[in-house]
Parts: sequence; structure tokens; C-alpha cells
Amino acid sequence: MPPHAIVARRVLTGYNDGMPYPEQFIAPMRAELTRLGVRELRNAGDVDSAVATNGTVMIVVNSVCGCAAGKARPGIAIALQHDKQPDVIGTVFAGADIEATARARELLLPYPPSSPSVALLQNGKVVYMMERRDIENRDAGTIALMLRRAFDEHCATPDGAMQNAK
Repeated sequence: MPPHAIVARRVLTGYNDGMPYPEQFIAPMRAELTRLGVRELRNAGDVDSAVATNGTVMIVVNSVCGCAAGKARPGIAIALQHDKQPDVIGTVFAGADIEATARARELLLPYPPSSPSVALLQNGKVVYMMERRDIENRDAGTIALMLRRAFDEHCATPDGAMQNAK
């Protein structure tokens, strides 16, 4: 990894590269999303590949915190029952997928690092961002409603038509 990438990673993630969370500790938290079909993005290449996809891409920055467990992940699960969904849904785990999280956070600029968080991207650009501050004071149902509204605005229907297409 080039030196500038290492510095950027440390600045963007704020985590110690040598001390990621133990996998056995976070595996159940990962599974809450992967069982829904959310694709794990474990390195920078995975993130770049997901974001390069045509259409709308959702990136979830997963976390061990309480608001991720009680609000964000359940809200995402409810939202993903909606007719309209992003074309690609991926997740990085802050504090575990160090390289992938750093790359995702680079792509989410100018938004500051936030975990948990949910972003929708089109053509590599953020079109919707739900930061931790948008999550921590809301319940899972409200988070799901906010995400569904974002899906309605930024995602195609199963037949490929956009909501706001004219």
C-alpha cells in the first residue's frame, strides 16, 4: 500500500490498523446484513468494484455500536423489503475491514467518517447520506422509512424505470 494511502486510512478511519475487532466478535453483526443479501466489501478493490457498477449503489458502514445493533441494521432490513432497491448493496465493517472502510470513507467525502452510516451513490458520487447523527435518535421503523424514501428517489423499479423519469 502506498504511504499516502496509509496516512489517508489513519486520518479517515481513526482506527489502529494493528487492532481490528476479532472476527468471532463481529461475525454475528456482519451476518445481520449478509443474510439479507448484502455483499461484504472486505478490501479497497471490493469497494471500488461495487461503486463502479451501473445504477444505484448502497454502501453501509457497519459498526459494533448500540445504534447500529438496535436501529441501523434493523432499519436496513425493513427498508430492503421495499419494491425499489439499490442495484448493488455492500457493507464495510468499521474497525474490522480497515482498508475497505478507509476506501469507502474516501468515496463518501465531504461527509466525515461516521459509523454506522448508509450512503447511496450513482456514478461514484454520493446522492444520499444517512450519518450516525441521523440514526442514533431514531427508531428502526423511522430509519427504514427514510431509506425507502431515498430508494424511491434514487433507485429504479424492478422493471428498470426511475421514479422521477420523464
